[in-house]
Amino acid sequence: MPQSTSIGFQDDRKAGWLLAVEDGAPVGFIAYFVLSGPPHALVAVHTVVEPGHEGRGIAGDLVRTFYGIAAAEGVPVVPLCPYAASWVAKHPDQAPEAPAPVVEAAKAQLASDSDLW
Repeated sequence: MPQSTSIGFQDDRKAGWLLAVEDGAPVGFIAYFVLSGPPHALVAVHTVVEPGHEGRGIAGDLVRTFYGIAAAEGVPVVPLCPYAASWVAKHPDQAPEAPAPVVEAAKAQLASDSDLW
């Protein structure tokens, strides 16, 4: 399938989704939450690319965009999503590591609220 340059990204903070949108339709997303209380962080929980859109680099572009949003806000990212964590391992220059206490706080918040998952 040919790569498309028409994919845009929409941050729906209220819903906790960073959407990849092509031709007006979602083709992938990162489900995330904002760590409550200081220190704030964006916590990636799940990355999904819709069937038929795999293999086009959409998931990687989602994670890259997610890190860009966090950088613009001056907050760390905690990649609890297995795909995001794998992407981070391959792109450490684009994905600063969150401090250990922030990672622990994100894991605790996720464990205490199943609606976040």
